[in-house]
Amino acid sequence: MKPAQQGFGMFTFVTLILVVIVAGASQGLLLPLLSIWLEQRGVSAQVNALNSAALYLGVFGTMFVIERPVRKYGFQPVILTGIVMVIAATISFTFTQSLAVWFMLRLIVGIGDSALHYASQLWIVSNAPADRRGRYISLYGMAYGVGFSIGPLAIKLTRYGDIIPIITMNVLFIAVLIMVLRLRNEQPPEADGARGSNTAKPENRFLRVYRLAWFPLIPAFLYGYMEASMNGNFPIYGLRMGITSDEIAYLLPLIGFGSLILQLPLGVWSDRIGRKPILMLCGIAGAAAFLAVPLAGSNSWGIGALFLVAGGSIGSFYSLGLAYAADLLPRAILPTANVIASIHFSIASLIGPNAGGWLIQHVSLPSLFYIMGSVYILFAASGLRYRGQKEDIVTE
Repeated sequence: MKPAQQGFGMFTFVTLILVVIVAGASQGLLLPLLSIWLEQRGVSAQVNALNSAALYLGVFGTMFVIERPVRKYGFQPVILTGIVMVIAATISFTFTQSLAVWFMLRLIVGIGDSALHYASQLWIVSNAPADRRGRYISLYGMAYGVGFSIGPLAIKLTRYGDIIPIITMNVLFIAVLIMVLRLRNEQPPEADGARGSNTAKPENRFLRVYRLAWFPLIPAFLYGYMEASMNGNFPIYGLRMGITSDEIAYLLPLIGFGSLILQLPLGVWSDRIGRKPILMLCGIAGAAAFLAVPLAGSNSWGIGALFLVAGGSIGSFYSLGLAYAADLLPRAILPTANVIASIHFSIASLIGPNAGGWLIQHVSLPSLFYIMGSVYILFAASGLRYRGQKEDIVTE
């Protein structure tokens, strides 16, 4: 086994991209599909949402331990283990209706997803040439977006049997697993410098990042909240509004499609006029779209158009927020900012389905979108108070 080096073969890169697409499709399918099944069984919205959150709980918990096995065993075994965990857990959903067992299975899916995403992303970052690293990472992010967007379309396969969408997804996982087996295993490069060379305490680095870049780190939380809430709660909202499961299968991917359409233009515009104005404008546009969803009633065309606008506005929040943080923070603490953004995303992914389920059950159906829209308005307003400037930070 060799350490990761700059530059790698096209087969390796294509394989990792395909792994991400299939993993994104699996997650995009599983969240709404299981929510629909539980809603059809008469499970309350709050319990349904709590069960959905198990996947993100698995993702969140894995973040704190995944680095060690990757460094010890290399990228390939961790990706393979993650794929096997997801395959085994997803097929098991069809053999039991126990909510407790489903919670554990979702937890396993979250752990497997987190493992394969972490290893594949780090493999790409470790090998990408410096002059093309941004392009490679953008392709990685777009691959996940494509997978997550097309995943819900497989819900339509349930007309041939409830197990058919899951079997289809697992066949794709087996295909990429075979491709991963052909890759030569590598390990991540060792960190530069001695372990004790940095005298700053981790707590101090975290506090400094928050003090200097609190506004750019909020988008990661808001994106995670939107993604998890829409996939976990919208199927419940839709079914109770009289929208069919087939229509839900078409509507959910529109959020991801909107993100894919505007991701590059928003990045270019943020280079020209600044990240903060773009983030604030996107927050306002996303808020308007979500607040208007209840007005569309059960009109799938109206909801679809609003989802395209909302997805296009909010879908680039995570990457734009990190880019804004990179504009402002010293390079030495950028890794800390990435960790914080990941933690924000995971926490929001846990809160989103549960908050949405509670609102649907105890407040009203439309409150799901009223709260979401209000949160984005508050974010845009908070940008008026943020005065982060690179020259001020450099002198810290």
